[in-house]
Amino acid sequence: MFSLTSLMFVAFTLFSIGIAGVISRKNIFVIYMSLELMLNAVNLMFVGLSRYFHTMDGQVIAMMIIAVSAAEAALFLSLVVLLYKRKGTLDADIFVKLSQKREHK
Repeated sequence: MFSLTSLMFVAFTLFSIGIAGVISRKNIFVIYMSLELMLNAVNLMFVGLSRYFHTMDGQVIAMMIIAVSAAEAALFLSLVVLLYKRKGTLDADIFVKLSQKREHK
């Protein structure tokens, strides 16, 4: 069996890798996968704490998070396809260009 300390260490490590991926990458897919890694680290923490305290609350919350993230993945992938069709790239810097207002002359 795993101890709570080792489980929290693994969750913290996964969350840290996810943060590093979000900060250092420019590809939208890699950023999304890093966000999902962070979400799974939080789920691991919920399940570990739930097992430690002998309750099902953390496991139920983790299952709800997984269900919501499935719907969020469908929305994200549809937006990425639309962005790629319009701009021809998956570079995250394109969002800065999309948010700037046009100046009318």
